[in-house]
Amino acid sequence: MTIQMKFAENVVEVVKDDETIIGLAVAGSWLTNEIDEFSDLDLILVTKEKVGADKLKMLEYAKRFGHFLSGFTGEHVGEPRVFICLYDNPLLHVDIKFVTLQEFRERIETPVILLDKGEQLQRVLEQTQAKFPYPDYQWIEDRFWIWIHYTLLKIGRGEYMEAFDFFGFLRMVVCGPLLHIKNGNLPRGVRKVETQLPSEDFDKLSGTLPAYSRESLLESLQHSVNLYCQLREELFPSSVTKQLETEQKVMEYFQEITNSKDKLAAATTSL
Repeated sequence: MTIQMKFAENVVEVVKDDETIIGLAVAGSWLTNEIDEFSDLDLILVTKEKVGADKLKMLEYAKRFGHFLSGFTGEHVGEPRVFICLYDNPLLHVDIKFVTLQEFRERIETPVILLDKGEQLQRVLEQTQAKFPYPDYQWIEDRFWIWIHYTLLKIGRGEYMEAFDFFGFLRMVVCGPLLHIKNGNLPRGVRKVETQLPSEDFDKLSGTLPAYSRESLLESLQHSVNLYCQLREELFPSSVTKQLETEQKVMEYFQEITNSKDKLAAATTSL
């Protein structure tokens, strides 16, 4: 039995007689039998009264489940109902999502039920379906070229660190999800791209990893543009309006920035 399973088993024992709790479920890598020593634990605690987003109440529950070290709420990932915890003995990352029975009806995946008082959770699962959020292709297209232009401004000004950080955002929001969709996976950013993408696609994604230099940033940005355009052709339906004029103007500016780099290099060489 893994440390995650032992921890979950202990939580069941702690809450089974708690009248404020309806049930407990588990999600994440547990569902695909991919738990290893590096996995966290994703618990869903279903309560009679709303607890999610109330930090003090969430903390009170979390402290009962093990040797609690510290924790915080998940606003940074858009989910204040999640309490992100670190426990000790053993050292383990645990995400606890606090939902009511009504909130349990809306989910991105179907969890495994660990505790179900009155089989209320099972009935909800039988009556509803999981819906994983997919990216809005028009939303991406309307923003992509402005993002590229903004990054070019940063490179042109020599603010390489800020430009460097942009690539992580682009992989998480655009390239990673689209490559996952292309390969029949759920669009989970860049999660497990090393194992879930074929080598050809992974190599294309790797091309968006720059080094800290002007030349590398521009090269990786061009790789990012090429990859996006390929995925746009493969995945986007005809109903998506391409921002062709914006694309053209931005790529012309891309060439200006590239040429200015070449001129700078030539001038430096002549010295």
